[in-house]
Amino acid sequence: MSEALTDKTGEAVTVDLDEARGAYVIMDASGTDAGRAFYITGPDGARIFHHTEVDDAFGGRGLSKVLIAQSLEGSREQGVTVVPVCPLFVKKLADTGDDYLAQGGRFRKATGADIDLVKREA
Repeated sequence: MSEALTDKTGEAVTVDLDEARGAYVIMDASGTDAGRAFYITGPDGARIFHHTEVDDAFGGRGLSKVLIAQSLEGSREQGVTVVPVCPLFVKKLADTGDDYLAQGGRFRKATGADIDLVKREA
């Protein structure tokens, strides 16, 4: 996934999947890593999104919203079920989950086993 996007200031950003790190990474136009949405792959293959961060130097540009939207889109395109644990993902899917499902995305609520996995692995 390497789609040209813009932040709320109109500056170009890119979001890529870094499977080795277990994260979607957002970068500014110069390629500087500005933030990450971390996930753990569950035993059922679901992506358990547990932490999202944007570096302070990039604050106020709406990058977390772009990062979360692109993480969900990438997961949908790959047919991967999303499990939101990170509060930002929980809120996004609470607000737009019906639309996400209608577009072919899949998600489910986190179980105790998912939370235990995050505690062990993160």
